[in-house]
Amino acid sequence: MRQRLSSEPDRYRGRRRVPTPPRSRYAAVVTTAFVGAGIVALGASALPDAKDVSPTVLDELKQASVTSQDAAARADNADRASRDSRAKDNAEPEVWLLPLQGYDFNSPYGMRWGKLHTGVDLVAPEGTPYVAIHDGLVTKAGWFGGYGNAVIVQHADGSEAIYGHSSAVSVKEGQQVKAGDQLGLVGQTGHAYGTHLHLEIHVKGQPTDPVPYLQERGVDIKLQVEAIYSEVAAS
Repeated sequence: MRQRLSSEPDRYRGRRRVPTPPRSRYAAVVTTAFVGAGIVALGASALPDAKDVSPTVLDELKQASVTSQDAAARADNADRASRDSRAKDNAEPEVWLLPLQGYDFNSPYGMRWGKLHTGVDLVAPEGTPYVAIHDGLVTKAGWFGGYGNAVIVQHADGSEAIYGHSSAVSVKEGQQVKAGDQLGLVGQTGHAYGTHLHLEIHVKGQPTDPVPYLQERGVDIKLQVEAIYSEVAAS
């Protein structure tokens, strides 16, 4: 009889446990998909549908948008106004001057010999240079009927200055001049008695008294006083 090589309790030695087959990959993918879909569904349920928002809320949103746009527009307008104000403050003041120095004020604006004398006469020696009282465009330079040799300067606001009875003119038509630029020489051409400069101011095509007109601009032509830099008075 063959002898047993091992004891009874060891009779199961060497037996292996049958492994449990792994889960199917397809099952894992399907499970993950279901879980993801559930999360998306939960997130979507937290967001309000546009048609579920009350009209009051929509109106508030629209009003907030309009208010924001209005605020931006007001800020832009305020900034533009500030820039315009600074540009105005930095702009050079307008310059008005006496047409010449060392003269006798004679024959003021008004009725004379039954007719309207439409300017003032400034008596000075023949050949005395006279200048532009203000910046402008020369629209006439030469013979001008009873004014003799004359220069007409049109200013930016449409007013005009007429300088009459010149012995000679120093500018040409179409020329831009600045206040203080020489326009011509005092003379006695045209209908004139004695050498003088006849100065007229026209506003909207009509003659006006040069004395108060220039006084409003810092120039007293009767007293031969001028404020070189002055603002145009409000009309």
